[in-house]
Amino acid sequence: MELSTLYRECTLNQVSENDIGKERRVAGWVENIRDHGGVSFVDLRDMYGVLQIVMRDTSLLKGINKEDCISVLGKIEKRDEETYNPKIPTGTIELEAHSVEILGKVYRPLPFEIATSKEIREDLRLKYRFLDLRNPKVMSNMIFRSNVIAFLRQKMTGLGFMEVQTPILCASSPEGARDYLIPSRVHNGKFYALPQSPQIYKQLLMVAGMDRYIQLARCFRDEDLRADRQPEFTQIDLEMSFVDVEDILNMTEGFIEYLFKNVLGMEISMPIPRLSYTEAMNRYGSDKPDTRFDMEIQDLSETIKDCNFAVFADAVKNGGSVRAIVAKNSASVLTRKEIDKLTEMARGIGAKGLAYVRWVDEKPSCSFAKFFSEDEITAILNKIGCEKGDTVLIIADKNKITLPVLGALRLHVAKKLDIIPENKFNFLWITEFPFFEFDEDSQSYVAMHHPFTMPNDECIRYLESAPEKVFAKAFDLVLNGTELSSGSIRITDFELQQKMFQALGLTDEEIESKFGFLVEAYKYGAPPHGGLGIGLDRLAMVMLGAESLRDITAFPKVQNASELMSECPSKVDKENLEALGIDIIYKAD
Repeated sequence: MELSTLYRECTLNQVSENDIGKERRVAGWVENIRDHGGVSFVDLRDMYGVLQIVMRDTSLLKGINKEDCISVLGKIEKRDEETYNPKIPTGTIELEAHSVEILGKVYRPLPFEIATSKEIREDLRLKYRFLDLRNPKVMSNMIFRSNVIAFLRQKMTGLGFMEVQTPILCASSPEGARDYLIPSRVHNGKFYALPQSPQIYKQLLMVAGMDRYIQLARCFRDEDLRADRQPEFTQIDLEMSFVDVEDILNMTEGFIEYLFKNVLGMEISMPIPRLSYTEAMNRYGSDKPDTRFDMEIQDLSETIKDCNFAVFADAVKNGGSVRAIVAKNSASVLTRKEIDKLTEMARGIGAKGLAYVRWVDEKPSCSFAKFFSEDEITAILNKIGCEKGDTVLIIADKNKITLPVLGALRLHVAKKLDIIPENKFNFLWITEFPFFEFDEDSQSYVAMHHPFTMPNDECIRYLESAPEKVFAKAFDLVLNGTELSSGSIRITDFELQQKMFQALGLTDEEIESKFGFLVEAYKYGAPPHGGLGIGLDRLAMVMLGAESLRDITAFPKVQNASELMSECPSKVDKENLEALGIDIIYKAD
């Protein structure tokens, strides 16, 4: 790789023992300065590495301070063996400086030491993100992300994918989150929306006859932030014509296998295991389960349906269930105080309460013991494999409460017990999602993924009579409990698409205003097609074992969706607002 310029002949990682005796011009930032009585040593750093600079003429060091950007001309020499630095690739050589040019001067004290930036407050790091990124440990994350992109493009081009950029300024469309809206100066009172995804446009590309499309798409969603969510992110967006579910899953598995082998040097076992949505919820209480540890949910409904404990019996009688997780060898850690905390947690996410068994002594301590005989309790514990030293957590309610609450408790307890293995990558396909989910607020059915998802063939007959029985050709890729991608086969039949819209309660006017151009396109010979979007940032985060998307995002937003460095979002002057036909009315607190 040729990186020679006016200010340098090579980068610091390109200098080696092969250059001993040769003159080289290098450039970078002054990481450290050491004065050894008439001879000074400078550690020079660029984004590729570090090289020791020797300055026997101390005048060369005049006016140079830490983090100054300099260019140095000198001769590469072998270090004395006792001064070797095995921590860096250039640790056996050094450059004896002949001349130094200051390219960029530091004019004020640094807000923090570059080498230890990861140890300081995050808000200060993000305010001076341009300095934080100089830290090689931080910069390495950016390099890693770039490598993922490079190998992605290499692989997908070889598979016949064409890269296409879809519009950033779009019409607003309902995709689950709030849009970021951009007012139009030319069309006062009308707004563009930043894309939540390129979903509609990539489907139109398939109608246009494009066979395989890919885009590293910038996506924008105005939603509450968390560790694995940013308001703007990059999605590996794919779409393929003349395919069904198996084709997309097989292609994605090949890409994942290639990526991990080339970026991490790791072999991923293929094929990736699959669970239906229903099975995942029943076993793990989540549609994105972490399968690196056991502690699966077990159904006690049949065992206790006729018991004298009304909480259990009524749950089963009313169409719900009684389910449990067994935390092995946890009784010493999950004390009564800790179980009280778990009870509050369960109530906070919808449960009425939490029953438990904690087996410390010879006899287990059981929160519902007075309603059961010893034999009945023994039968329950035997059924779920509970032994001395274990803890059992039980929820009784409707399945829409029981399963996700136990799923959340399962993950929380596993972290508490520190039983989730590190440096392990468990991929999982979740398939056959319900097409509809019931929205309690509107008392109506809404699309779980999006309204363009193809239902399973055998389910189409239930569209009008029993929406809860309609399952879709939709699938998610999950890695270690993090959803990486969501995809589906798309509806391409015009009449079926109309039926799906009607099942969602959309009027003809709503269909036309929201999806008119897509519906119109499907009247002109659409091929069968489908695809998915993989969160590039999430993928890189999990591959690196990073704690937050902020770790692999160059200039991230914080919890309130602001950027501390540029102080955006910012106010706009009156003249610009007037051109847009906008006046600001502040909401009352």
